[in-house]
Amino acid sequence: MATTTKVFVAQLAGLPVFGPDGESIGKLRDVVVALRVDRLAPRVLGVVVEMATRRRIFVPMLRVTSIEPTAVTLATGSVNLRHFHKRPNEVLVIGQLLDARAAVESTGTEAIVMDVAIEPTRTRDWIVCRVAVRNRIGRLGRRGPVQVLPWEEVRAPGLTELAQTPQGAHRLLALFDGMRATDVAAALHELPAKRRYEVADALDDERLADVLQELHEDDQKDVLSHLEDERAADVLEAMDPDDAADLLAELSEMDKNRLLELMEPAESAPVRRLLAYPTDSAGGLMTPEPIVLTPDASIAEALARVRNPDLTPALASMVFVCRPPTDTPTGKYLGCAHIQRLLREPPSDLVAGALDTELASLHPDDSLTQVTKYFAAYNLVCAPVVDEQHHLLGAVTVDDILDHLLPEGWRETTDA
Repeated sequence: MATTTKVFVAQLAGLPVFGPDGESIGKLRDVVVALRVDRLAPRVLGVVVEMATRRRIFVPMLRVTSIEPTAVTLATGSVNLRHFHKRPNEVLVIGQLLDARAAVESTGTEAIVMDVAIEPTRTRDWIVCRVAVRNRIGRLGRRGPVQVLPWEEVRAPGLTELAQTPQGAHRLLALFDGMRATDVAAALHELPAKRRYEVADALDDERLADVLQELHEDDQKDVLSHLEDERAADVLEAMDPDDAADLLAELSEMDKNRLLELMEPAESAPVRRLLAYPTDSAGGLMTPEPIVLTPDASIAEALARVRNPDLTPALASMVFVCRPPTDTPTGKYLGCAHIQRLLREPPSDLVAGALDTELASLHPDDSLTQVTKYFAAYNLVCAPVVDEQHHLLGAVTVDDILDHLLPEGWRETTDA
């Protein structure tokens, strides 16, 4: 991404910033990093650039193509000219971290942050990698030598120890508000149990369900066991049926049946059907809520259905056409329509005219190996699961397969 692999932020202050054609944009004034609730390296979000008009704007780090000792260059594309305002989950390195007090964990000594180094990862993200600190010696705070330490060895204000502060739960909720569910789950995993429960209690059912789906199964069971039974059932209802079934399958028979009884019958019915299959079979992997249409539906209706923001990209890649009823298990399965095909057809045409009737379907008893080979053979991200009576039971998506193929505990690891 950038020609320099490691950069100390203080050296960037005041550097000219140029566009891809060499046009002057302004000067770099600060670097914005994301507030974290764990000890992992904070991610660099972008830079603050001061334009000739004195207006300060934010430029995402992915727009930065080159950082040289004399200048910073941006990629082609428009720049948001709105005035920069720091969000609650952001920290300014130059404005807030430099000259701040910190603690060196290995020695327990107090230090002053002199500089912060950032570097790119293989995924093109930038992270804080090292911190230059000067030790404070004695009660008078005499200055000691400067050390450059790994980020993990320095406790810097504003970026760490949020989980331990008295108002931590309140601040965490504000921080989590703008984060993806998978990132919130990773942060919850690092929290002390007490703080994790406080956050779970404060989240609404829908948000907690989204986060719970991204947690490791041990953390899922821990959070679920903390909740009152009535609320636990409400959260399970808000989860995707396949994820709820996976979680319930990890509980004892008594706990599983108790929670299923507390769920609304309409919500528990698809979960019960999924629990009848092994977790590593097509039936256990599938979601029972794909997009199902009747043959007389128009392509415009199909496209409107796939625009639902609650659908994952994989599930929105395909619609299935069946005779009524359209709730799974459906009436006779007629075929599927790929979204790429739908986009090429007139919206007024019937979806039945765009069907792929040649694509083989999965059987609910197919093993994980068979499902994986099927996806590889047909280059799909979503596939139908059909029983022997030609009823559509659900759909398997590629993310469900990856969850089972990746090594146990993969959610708890990071690979920068």
